[in-house]
Amino acid sequence: MDEDITLTGKAKEAIGVQLTHDQVKRLSDKDVEKYTKRYEAYVGSKTTESFIDSTVFLACKAVGMSVKIKDIDAYQKELRNDYLTNKELSDLSGRLALQYGRLHAAANVLFITGKHIDFEGYLEEQQSTKNAGATAGAMLEQSAIAGATTQLKLD
Repeated sequence: MDEDITLTGKAKEAIGVQLTHDQVKRLSDKDVEKYTKRYEAYVGSKTTESFIDSTVFLACKAVGMSVKIKDIDAYQKELRNDYLTNKELSDLSGRLALQYGRLHAAANVLFITGKHIDFEGYLEEQQSTKNAGATAGAMLEQSAIAGATTQLKLD
């Protein structure tokens, strides 16, 4: 604990007290345990908050790709403020952290990355490619029909 907090400079935010490395070395075992519990609760809270935010955001994007949502920001805010949604996602985040440890952090990186992907641009590009392929296919089909018609007229 002492290294994590003092080196990152997050002691005051994490445990409510600004401690230097020397002060941490002089702490009693009881104080170390007290601050460790505060720090773990702080880290768990921040991790869970990030996980919930990313999950809600990506869920809204996924739903938004399937159906038109009137106000995406209001939808996200309502989901984020929903007690049941927060409770269940918080429990899920805790279970992932306990069962999979560092893989939970990797999943969170993927979720955060997903928040920054321009899905609309990607979907529009995919649709354009699909439409271009369909147009090219239709042109080839029309060309083949025209060629067959010309052949019939010549015969």
